[in-house]
Amino acid sequence: MMKIFIVDDDARIRKSLAELLDDEGYHVESCSNGEDALNRSDLYNWDVFLFDVMLPGMDGLELLAKIRQKVSQADVLMMSGHSRIATAIQATRLGAHNFFEKPINPEKLLIELRHLEEQKELKRQVASLQELVGTSDELIGESKPMQQLKALIAKAAPSEGRVLISGENGTGKELVARAIHAGSSRHDQFFISLNCAAIPRELVESELFGHEKGAFTGAVQNKSGRFENADGGTLFLDEIGDMSLDVQAKLLRVLQENEAVRVGGNTPYHFDVRIIAATNKNLEQRISEGSFREDLYYRLNVIPIHVISLRERKADIPLLATYFLQWFGERTGKGMKQFDSGVLEMLQSYTWPGNVRELRNFIERLIILHDGDRILQSDISALLPRQILQVSSNQSLKNHSDEPFRDQVQRFEKELLSCMHHDTNGNISEMARRLHMDRSNLHRKLTQYDIH
Repeated sequence: MMKIFIVDDDARIRKSLAELLDDEGYHVESCSNGEDALNRSDLYNWDVFLFDVMLPGMDGLELLAKIRQKVSQADVLMMSGHSRIATAIQATRLGAHNFFEKPINPEKLLIELRHLEEQKELKRQVASLQELVGTSDELIGESKPMQQLKALIAKAAPSEGRVLISGENGTGKELVARAIHAGSSRHDQFFISLNCAAIPRELVESELFGHEKGAFTGAVQNKSGRFENADGGTLFLDEIGDMSLDVQAKLLRVLQENEAVRVGGNTPYHFDVRIIAATNKNLEQRISEGSFREDLYYRLNVIPIHVISLRERKADIPLLATYFLQWFGERTGKGMKQFDSGVLEMLQSYTWPGNVRELRNFIERLIILHDGDRILQSDISALLPRQILQVSSNQSLKNHSDEPFRDQVQRFEKELLSCMHHDTNGNISEMARRLHMDRSNLHRKLTQYDIH
């Protein structure tokens, strides 16, 4: 359970909050002013700070700024009985995670704390993954399908059997191939890949088997092929379904004899290579259509592995999104950011047709374009396709159905205005026309929700 420190000069409020949080299993301590809080020697031990804005001596905003300098990893929640929008905005810009009006709604506070706890658990899992792999290019996920995939990889890796990986674009087929190579006896040898769809058909044969000088126009020197380069290791043939029939026939013969001849050459060379192939095509259908050789299919499909789409393992989206958020935050120099309440649910409600690759690119774009410390629902709805707005709004209303009517209306207003602001590139006249609103009223709303 998290450790929470309260700073409020009202002893009754400290007592009631402490009792509420203690009943929920949180470890709670408190004090009445900012100076005493800053003088504590155990500041680094606290997960969440809950500050009042109006404090004697040092006020809550000044305390917030000093705490964020000292304990950057802790979350800070602010509260006030005399709140103004400007104060809330300033608190958020100084690093506060959320702002509550007094008297605090207990259920609302507990929901926020549970959200923070979930975020911290995700970060813990991400940190554990980073210690193990040290890179973003790994198979991340704890859902049942991912556990089954990892178990299958663990069985396939030590063998010498050829593997055929199927799955949609962006699901991580090459990552599966690399994981198999890493778990094999060839892990200290080369992993060589060739994307059969990215190489012009007339050059695929040369790329695979190599060529001799003068074999064709442009062959100005001898060149070794991927089979030679991968000797002793693993050769990954991506998008094998796009290989032409004539190259398929030559590949089949090479796999049968474990030797190849360079284009324009006469002398065969032997190789010791494990083949892993991948495709986003239905090869059985291609066989029936006559565009893929059945005998090659059975040569490659000794161990079939299917990588499911991201929409079929939505439970992994929070972990993936949090992982990429930290990864790109560190590598772009933008610092550590956090997802606001409801953001991960929005990400889970989207279908991600581009799978993990699309999610990864989306989080990278979000990091580059976003300047604040917290990723809000409005930031997500501004960048995701418009068709998610209705889904995410319904999900948002469902997730916050216990909130007062006014709070839910304001939440929906902010999401709608943020999306419209994005669609019109901030053109106030166009926004007012589409929303049938008076410009002055629209300006007031945009200021209220800090949309600019």
